[in-house]
Amino acid sequence: MIRVLIGFILALMLSAALMPFIIKIADRLKAKQPILHYVESHSVKSGTPTMGGMGIILAAAVPFAMLVRGDGSTALVCLIVTIGYGIIGFTDDFLKVHFKRNEGLSAGWKLALQFVIACLISAFAFFGTSTGGQVYLPFVNIPVDFSYFALFYYVFIFLAFTNAVNLTDGLDGLAGGVTTVFLVCFAVLIMIVCAFAPAEIQTNELLLIACFIGAIGGFLCYNRYPARIFMGDTGSLAIGGLLASMSVLTGLSLSAAIMGVMYVASAVSVIIQVAYYKMTKKRVFLMAPLHHHFEKKGVHENHIVTAYKAVTAVAGAGVILLSLIFTNI
Repeated sequence: MIRVLIGFILALMLSAALMPFIIKIADRLKAKQPILHYVESHSVKSGTPTMGGMGIILAAAVPFAMLVRGDGSTALVCLIVTIGYGIIGFTDDFLKVHFKRNEGLSAGWKLALQFVIACLISAFAFFGTSTGGQVYLPFVNIPVDFSYFALFYYVFIFLAFTNAVNLTDGLDGLAGGVTTVFLVCFAVLIMIVCAFAPAEIQTNELLLIACFIGAIGGFLCYNRYPARIFMGDTGSLAIGGLLASMSVLTGLSLSAAIMGVMYVASAVSVIIQVAYYKMTKKRVFLMAPLHHHFEKKGVHENHIVTAYKAVTAVAGAGVILLSLIFTNI
């Protein structure tokens, strides 16, 4: 477990050191985020450097590659998937900054590319791992075999997580902060499932999680309000891919959905808003995703970010506590 701690420290230091260079390079290349003035307070954010997600991925991948030992199959696949989704996000960000518009890849193309990766990794999880179609029930952590339905369920998890994290990335420090809390709770849950005696494969999973916690932590030094850099779709889609692949390959996707309640809130608020508007031409929220509704209500974004992290922490602590109770550890 010393490797896990070292991975966190190295990733944190590397990320914090990389971000100023990425900011300078983004400034020089004019890789800055165009902002639609849909929220008045966001007008000052226009021109902020983006693609900080590249630094997050690099800062996590390098220490992981240095410290991984033995059976790192699950963690390595998760890293590959993370990079794959990061490439989709990078393409989207590149088109935005190159053409100086707020839209990059079309929604259809973005969803299609996500779907392809989701199908590939879902097939791998079902046919190529010992997990197969098994999913652990929340709290009791008893595996239930979803059989072939698991293939469709896994694809849904990937599309849901990647797009939910992407939607949550709308305020300074929001997606990064929520993800940090989520990953800490998820790491503890992995420890509970393996009865605090992680085998080699679980240790490497924990190492990868620790590296991303450190990398995101370094990024947040520059992304907290007022942000000096955004993670862009490069970061948000990559993080969504990481969370989805970890959830699927460890069998903990149902518990992850509970701990990721604020990701769920972001996605559901958009679905409700769009569906209700199409039916009635009226809106349920002042603006979707949900965090923009609170902004329109006059809540400062720092308070929204704090509340989102707090709710995630409570949800994660609840899952952990109930898991400890019901598994008698």
